[in-house]
Order: sequence, then structure tokens, then C-alpha cells
Amino acid sequence: MLSTTPFTPHPFARFIAILGRGKNLSRSLDEAEAEEAMAMILAGDVLPEQLGAFLMLLRMKEEGPTELAGFVRAVRKSLLPPEQGLAEVDWSSYAGKKRQLPWYLLAALCLAQSGRRVFMHGFDGHTAGRLYTGEVLAALGLPTASDFVAARRQIAQNNFAYMDLGAISPPLARMMGFKPILGLRSPIHTLARMINPMAAPCLLQGIFHPNYMSTHRDAALLLGEPNMVVFRGEGGEVERRPGKPCETQAVIDGVAIEERWPPLMEEPRQLPDETMDISRLRAVWRGSLRDDYAEAAIVGTLAIVLRVMRIAPDQNGAQAQAEDLWRGRDPGRLLAA
Repeated sequence: MLSTTPFTPHPFARFIAILGRGKNLSRSLDEAEAEEAMAMILAGDVLPEQLGAFLMLLRMKEEGPTELAGFVRAVRKSLLPPEQGLAEVDWSSYAGKKRQLPWYLLAALCLAQSGRRVFMHGFDGHTAGRLYTGEVLAALGLPTASDFVAARRQIAQNNFAYMDLGAISPPLARMMGFKPILGLRSPIHTLARMINPMAAPCLLQGIFHPNYMSTHRDAALLLGEPNMVVFRGEGGEVERRPGKPCETQAVIDGVAIEERWPPLMEEPRQLPDETMDISRLRAVWRGSLRDDYAEAAIVGTLAIVLRVMRIAPDQNGAQAQAEDLWRGRDPGRLLAA
């Protein structure tokens, strides 16, 4: 960690000053400043007091696209170079579920079983009372990857791998764990969704607060991501809410677009699942349990994914192909052979 004399400003202090000079003098970091600041944080060249102040100043003003893009560049440089072409879809999963089961997981497994290579990443347990991807996979008896070697092997074997953020970037995971200490989410919750550790050509991001949609989309444009989509998903995950219209902001072939997807069910409001019984995921997959809401969420989510992957040219085609994928799944196994 960098040290200074009592009279010499710490090198990181200038980034805090940029953000915290007051309503008339403060400004957002540009992309280069954001990258340098995050590189220092990841290297441990920041004092604890500085890190807390930095994250909360960003939280107060809300991180912008240039800051997010710079942060992402720094994180990607801190990781091992990705194996190009291994993953086709980067599926972020950081919100956790508390009202409905994680039906998005069955959408991801269905996509993988159809031959598409999916890399999912998330962070378990940062908010009490929520159900997270890692614990659900464990309950279903499915493996998670402890490192990138295991993730590459699992994708090669099953077209699907899940890694916890702690295995991807311990510094980011540590900062994600600040939420109960600071009492608020920090920009790390936005950043983690964007890191795309395997450089997949298609990024999927679910958010809870709609005003963050343009931040994600515009940062993706700055980063040169060819294909991505962000929408307000159920609980903040990449999961369509069947009873409501779904507004998406996306990048397709490098071009920004916005689309409104119609509701898939007449009932606009789904009551919370009081039991959150994980075994129902397997039952719906096997077809031994019919759940109209679950199947609409799964197929509707798949449709958005197929659209942004450019497998389907429009919404109607995407929905039809998604229905075919769901009907054609192997109900006897969750992972691809």
C-alpha cells in the first residue's frame, strides 16, 4: 500500500477530490481517470478511509458510463487473458431472488443444452433473505467452478459454467461485501455485472432500478461490446416478468436499440412465492409440475437472449424459437451431455 508523509497528499486523494468538491466544482471521472483509480484499488494502493469515501461519493451521484467503462477496463486487465471464443454468452447474476424462484437458471440451462456456451457469474449472500445462484446450483446437485480452469472445462463438457465473484476477483468480492457495513449498495454492484471475464460476444444484464439501464448500455458502447442487453428483470436478475411489458436497452452489432416486449400473461401481478422451494425448479424442468408463470418467465427470458444473440431477427421469431427450445429440452438432465 502506498504511504505518504503527513504533508504530502496521497496519490489517490485527487480522485476523491474530483468527486467531492461540492455541487459546483465536483464532476464525474473521465474514462482514463476511472481506470487509473480502479487499478489502484485492485492493487491495494488505497487506504480504507479513501475507499469508503470514494465508493459512497460515487453512490451519491450515481456512477456514469465513462466511470463504469474505465472501471471495467481496469478489472479486465487484472484478470488472466480470456480464452477467446469459449463462451458465447456472459450471464451476470448478482441480485438474488426473494419473491420468485430463479427461473432464469432454467432458461440458461435450456440455452446451454441447445448447444450455446453460457458463462454465468455472481456473488452469493451479500443481502440477507435472498436466494442466490450458487446455492441453488448446489441444491440441484450441479457443479460450480472454483477457478477459470474448472470453468473452461465445464463449458467444454456441458456448455455451462458458474463462478462466484470471489473466485474471479477477490478484491471486487471484498468490496461487494461492504453493503452491510455501509448500508448501501456501491458501484461495485454495477461494475460486477459488466466485467465479462471470458470476453463473450453477448452480455446479459438484469437490473432493478430502471435509471441504470442507459448507464449499462452506454458503458457497453464505450467498451466496444458488439451485443448486449439490459432490462429490469424480476428481482433485478436476467429474468423477464411475464405479466408486465419489458423495456430493453441493447446493443446489436454495435448499434444501440431500444425495444418494448409485450406481456406474456394477462395477470399483471404475481403473488410472492411463500415457500421458495428449490425442488420446484427440477419439477418444472422435468415436466412433472405445470407452472404457467414459471414457463412464461423461462421462455420469455430465452426470447430476449436469442434476440440479442442475433439468432432471431425479431421478437416474434425469438419467441417462437424460445418455445421450441423449451419444448425440445431433455427433461431427464439439467446439463448438456
